[in-house]
Amino acid sequence: MTADPTHATPMNAPAPVSDLPALSLARLGAHLRGDGVDVVVVAAQADAVDLVLLEGTRDALTERRIGLMRARHGLWHAHVPGVVAGQRYGLRVHGAWNPAAGLMHNPHKLLLDPYARGVVGELDMVPEVFGHEVADVKRTDRDLGLPDSRDSAPFVPHGEIVPDPLDAEVEARLARRPRTPWSQTVIYEAHVRGLTLLREDIPEDLRGTYAGIAHPVMIDHLKRLGITALELLPIHASATEHAIAAAGRTNYWGYCTLGYLAPEPRYATAAARAAGGCAVEREVIDMVDALHAAGIEVILDVVYNHTCEGGMDGPLLSWRGLDNTGYYLHDGGSPARYADVTGTGNSLDFRRQRVVQLTLDSLRHWAGVIGVDGFRFDLAVTLGRKAGEFEPDHPFLVAMASDPVLADVKTIAEPWDVGPSGWRTGQFAPPMHEWNDRFRDAVRRFWLADASALSRGGGVPHDLRDLGTRISGSADMFHHFDRGPEASVNYVTAHDGFTLADLVSYDHKHNGANGENNRDGSNNNLSWNHGSEGPVDANSPAADILPVRRRSIRNVLGTLLVSSGTPMITAGDEFGRTQQGNNNAYCQDSPISWVNWRRSSSQLALERTVRYLLELRAANPALRPVRFAYGRPRSNEPLTDLSWFAEDGTEMSGSAWHNPHRRVLQMRRASGAAAHPRSMDADGLEQARDALVMINGALNEVDTVIAPSRGGGWELVWDSVWESPEELRDAAIATAVHPRPGERVTLEPLSMRIYLEQKPAR
Repeated sequence: MTADPTHATPMNAPAPVSDLPALSLARLGAHLRGDGVDVVVVAAQADAVDLVLLEGTRDALTERRIGLMRARHGLWHAHVPGVVAGQRYGLRVHGAWNPAAGLMHNPHKLLLDPYARGVVGELDMVPEVFGHEVADVKRTDRDLGLPDSRDSAPFVPHGEIVPDPLDAEVEARLARRPRTPWSQTVIYEAHVRGLTLLREDIPEDLRGTYAGIAHPVMIDHLKRLGITALELLPIHASATEHAIAAAGRTNYWGYCTLGYLAPEPRYATAAARAAGGCAVEREVIDMVDALHAAGIEVILDVVYNHTCEGGMDGPLLSWRGLDNTGYYLHDGGSPARYADVTGTGNSLDFRRQRVVQLTLDSLRHWAGVIGVDGFRFDLAVTLGRKAGEFEPDHPFLVAMASDPVLADVKTIAEPWDVGPSGWRTGQFAPPMHEWNDRFRDAVRRFWLADASALSRGGGVPHDLRDLGTRISGSADMFHHFDRGPEASVNYVTAHDGFTLADLVSYDHKHNGANGENNRDGSNNNLSWNHGSEGPVDANSPAADILPVRRRSIRNVLGTLLVSSGTPMITAGDEFGRTQQGNNNAYCQDSPISWVNWRRSSSQLALERTVRYLLELRAANPALRPVRFAYGRPRSNEPLTDLSWFAEDGTEMSGSAWHNPHRRVLQMRRASGAAAHPRSMDADGLEQARDALVMINGALNEVDTVIAPSRGGGWELVWDSVWESPEELRDAAIATAVHPRPGERVTLEPLSMRIYLEQKPAR
């Protein structure tokens, strides 16, 4: 084999081509095979591709370049003996520089292998990392016509070769997956760093890391709370987009992928980072294994719709320098321009074979090797676009649904993007589940925005139809393709937007810390500060609103956890954390975004409430039905599967649903013998019970007639008036705890109750 051992060959001249072909072209990337490494790269329009083996520090890099052989279908490859795990590497691609035609090859720029499983080093946003001549990183769109001849290698992340795990190890790992049914799934969305960085009962060197999440303290919190699946904001290797970095900010959330098979090294412990990519990947695997041992699934938020390279004037880091027109969606015009349907500067083109292949290979790696249990797809509509339009049967979506490695993992779509006809909630085909923004808005509107309007003496233009539709499973959107209500991932807050505590404390966003003059973030928050903006001291004249704020939080959480569908809770909402009114904390790697675990007594009471509600949900199938209601009795059932009643105890009429002045609603769900066999407890008594949820969205007390039951009475198991579930033991009036159908009970203003069918006397 011939190879260039130094910089003796000019960087703009291809290195001598290896005379050893890769042992297999079946796997893209760099993989240890036999006495060395196989390297297979896609660069369909390149003239030559060099593998670059790196040694030394950034300040004193040396490189050995090996020219790759050309094969058919845009592949370049070689087998390189003597290469071992831990070797750092990159790629230099030779070819035409013609941005007007979409060609942006520049061998002076060291590119990251899209299939690298280890990524070391961080991106320095300096002029050298751009493919075209740039003097100031704040002004990069001046002239794309002149290629830059400065070496980017000291300023960009490098790939690292990671060995494949043993088959037996992978099989054992996959066998330990919890495989929680969707009907029992409760999702907890969190950021790896922000979740544990301030957790003082975790060792300091583990806080903010994968290992921190795997610590028994963190796992115990999730278990006691009743969480079955931890959904992590992106942990793929990432790099802050140049426009944000040039402004001195960082993309804390990580929705700016640099490597789809490599974990983000910043979230690993210092020891793992120092040891390299192998150790970082091992820390991720150990985290997944620890969560699985506790019965908790791991879902990854993944960003396949765009990359960190930004618009065409962005840095040249990987895909753009390999095959710009083969990876990115273009508008077909001349000069070449990206078709940006993601709002990030670029969109990956899912009409292209190599884009689909890379995405599937990445998913298979994380599910089939790392062992994660599912994926939440950011801006998933982009993944299903073909010729501009979204198609539920897009080849990528069909391939993913039918792939044997991915067949038993959970898949969740964020069902929108910013392109034409980009809102597609409810339009994905199974097995995909979807974030339900209509649920979010309906619950916020009823409990907060409409209540706020009432408190100011205004009218409420919204009737009860949307709320009833959402809490019963959103059949209008999900009752097709043989989907059940659990296809709707119900949420009221997520990483993007106000926290739950801020929803009840702020009428307006307060994003000044983001450095964008408060222009970023949504203005449509459907929030309510209850009369005073922001935090209120207990000794303040406005302190009387604090109990009402806390009740509003409990109303929102209670509604979420009795609704048909799959509930998702955002980290810290279980005890009311705040982001100080920031509803777009994407760039806040700061106490604004970190979860503060120093909880007040009222916060601990809220946490106990959430735990209690999740216990109720888990124990009572009527609170989590697996089928849509038909409005009639199921077989062998005397009760209609789902019934609605007004405050006078009569069934809701059509006119009542359309009346915006009505703010009281009763929802009765039969336990559903057909859908859920009524299981027996240790004494042989049936456990499954009918459920009655009573909601009062008015600002005044309402005397309400209890709805009919199966035959006996009802048992009050939760009232949102209670600061903590312990108040159930303090209920003084027996008829309030065990009312019979037809009896009157008084619902407090802005409150809700959960009743269960009264247990038979023993």
